[in-house]
Amino acid sequence: MSDLFTAANLEKDAPHPLADRLRPQSLAEVAGQEHLLGAEGALTRLLQSGTLGSLIFWGPPGTGKTTVARLLARETRLAFVQISAVFTGVAELKKVFDEARGRRRLGQGTLLFVDEVHRFNRAQQDSFLPVMEDGTVTLIGATTENPSFELNASLLSRARVMIFRPLDAAAIERTLARAEAHEGRSLPLDAEARSSLVRMADGDGRAALSLAEEAWRAAKPGEIFDQAALAAILQRRAPIYDKAQEGHYNLISALHKSVRGSDPDAALYYLARMLHAGEDPLFIARRVVRMAIEDIGLADPEALVIANAAKDAYDFLGSPEGELAIAEAVIYVATAPKSNAAYLAFNEAQRLAREHGSLMPPKIILNAPTRLMREEGYGAGYAYDHDAEEAFSGQDYWPEKLGRHKFYRPAGRGREKELRARLENWTALRKKRDSPG
Repeated sequence: MSDLFTAANLEKDAPHPLADRLRPQSLAEVAGQEHLLGAEGALTRLLQSGTLGSLIFWGPPGTGKTTVARLLARETRLAFVQISAVFTGVAELKKVFDEARGRRRLGQGTLLFVDEVHRFNRAQQDSFLPVMEDGTVTLIGATTENPSFELNASLLSRARVMIFRPLDAAAIERTLARAEAHEGRSLPLDAEARSSLVRMADGDGRAALSLAEEAWRAAKPGEIFDQAALAAILQRRAPIYDKAQEGHYNLISALHKSVRGSDPDAALYYLARMLHAGEDPLFIARRVVRMAIEDIGLADPEALVIANAAKDAYDFLGSPEGELAIAEAVIYVATAPKSNAAYLAFNEAQRLAREHGSLMPPKIILNAPTRLMREEGYGAGYAYDHDAEEAFSGQDYWPEKLGRHKFYRPAGRGREKELRARLENWTALRKKRDSPG
């Protein structure tokens, strides 16, 4: 017994990170999640109803997912059990479920908190379903990844998703103020350095406290750091970005939509974000080529040439010089006139081709390399366009059973303005040719 007491005291006296010492002891102390924990918050309403139900906490690191789960267990008087999907296998899960059943027989429920729940495979996720359905456990799964992509539909259908937001500057400031009150001293930072530390935290409360602790540790008595000194001490914190997961898709989507919306400055910002986070520049270059095709098209055909040239330039030069070529291409496509007319026309043509199968083109425009084909009328009456007025015969090239359709409708922007006028002229010539007399 004395050994256990001694071990407990030793653990208590062991150093603990500031973020651990400042872990909120009530839901009211949790910063930055007012939409969940405020007076009208979703979790507040659940607690007031008396039924919590299984939940999925989705949000970036350092936003309070683990802390809130622990405090919910206290509020609902459930036994709190925490596991990590990284370190837990089938045997450990079975043991956790058996222990929860034992508590239930004694009249106590279990709140099972699963960190990084998205790391469980499909079979492991399915193993939670029976114990969720019969009330053996109230599951709270935490994930930094989009549950729609990473979790089984069967699991999601039995749990409500709660979204944890990155902490804004005000929430980070409140967290730092709590730290200063706890430590009994101010951070050794001037105003600019303090603002810089808030930005470095990148919405992560735990990171903010770790950075504050580093600043205190580095400062000599009476020393105050400016922004440059703080950056030298803390170095830089890697941005939250997983090239294979949602951060990757969010930023490339933001880049594409900024280009489509003709905002070169926003497009350059998202380009810089992705490059700073270590994205493959060739991936970005390929997407710029796609933007030139999909969103600019024939309104400015040079966009595709420049996008391809930027890809080739990066391939030739590498980083960092080649990245400027990609930036120039991004500026070009963002400021180019926009048209998706070709994109829409091709989609419509594909749909019509799928729906109507293998219709025969009119014989008049088919070659007749054999006598039999000539006897069948192949090529008979074909009008050679270069011999016609304005090099336009107005001949009907459509399958007889299908009739003429119109797919391409040029926008009145950029070079498509000229294309529209040309097509309208050809339409008028065709009507003149087809009119009687």
